[in-house]
Amino acid sequence: MKQKIRELLAKHGGLPVAVDQVADNADLYAAGMSSFASVQIMLAIEEAFDLEFPDSLLNRKSFQSIDAIAKTVEGLTGSAEAAE
Repeated sequence: MKQKIRELLAKHGGLPVAVDQVADNADLYAAGMSSFASVQIMLAIEEAFDLEFPDSLLNRKSFQSIDAIAKTVEGLTGSAEAAE
């Protein structure tokens, strides 16, 4: 799951550093992700995991880190694989 999130971040995150250099708990916004990029990530995750983020999860905290994204996806899908 986290590997797929990393792939999506590499493609849509616009980070100035390589995604493989970003720790799972690192602040993606501090690493250079813009608000626009976070929307692109959200859309890519919705497509990749066949889910829809409810309005209550459309916030900075949900996309703060790879860990946060995985936890959010896990909560939406009920999949324990998200934590891996």
